[in-house]
Amino acid sequence: MTLPLLRNTPMAFAEFVAFVAACMALNALAIDVMLPALPDLNADFFLADPNQSQAVIAVYLLGMGASQLIYGPLSDRFGRRPVLIGGLMLFSLAGLLSALAPSFPLMLAARFVQGLGAGAPRVIAVSLARDTYSGRQLGRVMSLAMMVFMAVPILAPSLGQLILLVAPWRWAFGALVVGGGAVLGWTLFRLEESLPAERRRPISPAAVIDGFRIALTTRSAMGYMLAMGLVLGAHMGFITSAQRIFMDIFDAGQRFSLLFALVAMAMSVAAFTNSRLVMRFGMRRLAIVGLAALVLLNTAHLLLLTQGPESLPMFLLMQAGSMFLFGFLGANLNALAMEPLGHVAGTASSLIGFFTTVSGALLGFGVGQLFDGSVVPLTLAYVVLGTAALGVVMRTDRTADCAAA
Repeated sequence: MTLPLLRNTPMAFAEFVAFVAACMALNALAIDVMLPALPDLNADFFLADPNQSQAVIAVYLLGMGASQLIYGPLSDRFGRRPVLIGGLMLFSLAGLLSALAPSFPLMLAARFVQGLGAGAPRVIAVSLARDTYSGRQLGRVMSLAMMVFMAVPILAPSLGQLILLVAPWRWAFGALVVGGGAVLGWTLFRLEESLPAERRRPISPAAVIDGFRIALTTRSAMGYMLAMGLVLGAHMGFITSAQRIFMDIFDAGQRFSLLFALVAMAMSVAAFTNSRLVMRFGMRRLAIVGLAALVLLNTAHLLLLTQGPESLPMFLLMQAGSMFLFGFLGANLNALAMEPLGHVAGTASSLIGFFTTVSGALLGFGVGQLFDGSVVPLTLAYVVLGTAALGVVMRTDRTADCAAA
């Protein structure tokens, strides 16, 4: 029996962008709502090393990255909508299991499973955008979606802090159950299938391998994918170590959520600015300028750190600058990687999502573990990884942006 779906009219452009953003925002919510709770989590589970609680973020990202290799081929075979519904159900259920976990290892296991569910909205969001748009319009859609998506890091830590004021830290997972359920309802009642039956690909091992082969042998897609993984590593380095930076270095206390929101707000501003500029200058040009600026800014930051202890306002200014530039890079590098792969969008999205998420998680966790009571490791990571990403983009074929340059 068919559900009485409210899909008599397709999503308008604004609703479509909002839906894609909501799918992407679940991942940011699942990461950032936990940041204020990490000290309480450390205390309840008697963790010896304060850096150890960062694994709650890392295992989630590893689960999300690994699952994306599966969701892409599945969505290319069965369509975007049913795969998204299944992933959202798993995401919400695992959020409940995380809240009830009696030990740290079991919580990590539940978070890994939640990451497995989160891979579906990550892959399907990009696939839906590529199914529907291309070229600079795809860049515009991704930029606007990123603008909304990047509002979540502004709000999520404050939500987590608010939960801590009225309930134990485990209730932070309740926000994830509610968020997953809300997007699931939106999907059930409003989302039309974007992949017609005649464009679906078989799910045989040969077909899946062929899809991955096409993506892996498209040089421009792989170049932009690698660059995105490197930049995301630096960004996740900040996310994983943010709580210790603000609390241990700057003694922020309950101001942590507000200060984190001020820094994260720069990403949303950048995504909106990018949506206006991408139609004029193209994705590749903006990505190159953004990477060069990221390296120069953090090189200057390193030089300032050699002059003595850094003040909180100076750190906020420098980190907001880095987050602003990341706001340009996320949408453009992802869109550039997807642009030449529209005929295998689901498989390509899964491969790109897998690589960027796993590399970002591993690099970011490594940067977080290097925290030594200063921001030098983080700033150095931005310089090294940003320089490597810039080198990759400069050597990457421009054909992916031929319609956007």
